[in-house]
Amino acid sequence: MSTAAKQKAKAAGIRLDDDSADTPSEPVLPRTAPGQLIGLQGRVHSQQAEIDKLKRALEQRAPGKLPLDKLHEIPGRRRKLAPAEYAELKANLTAYPLAQPITVRERHDGEYDIVAGHNRASVYRELGRTEIDGIVLDIDASMVEYAAFFSNLLSPTLSDFEKFWGFKSLQDSTGITKEDLAKAAGISDSHVGRIMKFDLLPDECKELLSARPERLGSNAAEQMAKAVAEGRVDKVKAAIERLLADDTYTQAQAVAATKPDRLPRERHEPLVVKRGAKKVCQISARNGVVGVSFSGKAADEAEHWAERIHAFIESELEKQ
Repeated sequence: MSTAAKQKAKAAGIRLDDDSADTPSEPVLPRTAPGQLIGLQGRVHSQQAEIDKLKRALEQRAPGKLPLDKLHEIPGRRRKLAPAEYAELKANLTAYPLAQPITVRERHDGEYDIVAGHNRASVYRELGRTEIDGIVLDIDASMVEYAAFFSNLLSPTLSDFEKFWGFKSLQDSTGITKEDLAKAAGISDSHVGRIMKFDLLPDECKELLSARPERLGSNAAEQMAKAVAEGRVDKVKAAIERLLADDTYTQAQAVAATKPDRLPRERHEPLVVKRGAKKVCQISARNGVVGVSFSGKAADEAEHWAERIHAFIESELEKQ
């Protein structure tokens, strides 16, 4: 199963109003009646309180030392880093202490499932470390994906596309509004709105972006979403495919490739006025400008003809 499909599957199963940690819950039904709307609003209010509580725990909980051999990775939850990003992380953790502790949830067997920090834990293992700083979250299973998302949201390297998947998961599973999402994440409504423009891209493009999410930012995605709305889907698909395949191809070039094709300008042959066999002048028109170019001795009469042309245009306008 692809990364995108896994994330969609996770989103479909998240419920914050389910007290059971073991029983999978059904997806929240869409709002179709006033009663359902009232119930959903109540759940969103409750969820917002839980999210606020979770964010405080992430910010305030003191980290402790966790044995790396007791940590377990959950498939599909690990952030996908580009090779250069992973190498940079490894170089940083080789030279400096861990700045941001990982977050985990304790299992029934006394070991831990990683909530956020899979790459940090992986680097520590490669470096031969036996322990890592971590925060143990005492949270319900239904809040784990929230914890993973908000823990990663604190990272400045989280790509816009990964933020989109996180927001989309929360929105699909809870019915939470864009405004509430912005409040929960601590960013502006307009930023969330721009990030959600990824959802307007073709599904094939989102599937491709899940493998290299850092390649397309929300500003470029917003412009590509506009191109999709205007019917240039094939151009968008081709631009994103090339962007992901060619590291020298920039986002600006990809956006430019989705613009409408320029229509060829109509070319009009100039009008030539002759006196006998000799050319007197040439008249051309382009972009609203009429030009009259006199040749030979006729050039001495240009000012005279300018006055006559002026008088002619005025007389024609009076007739209208």
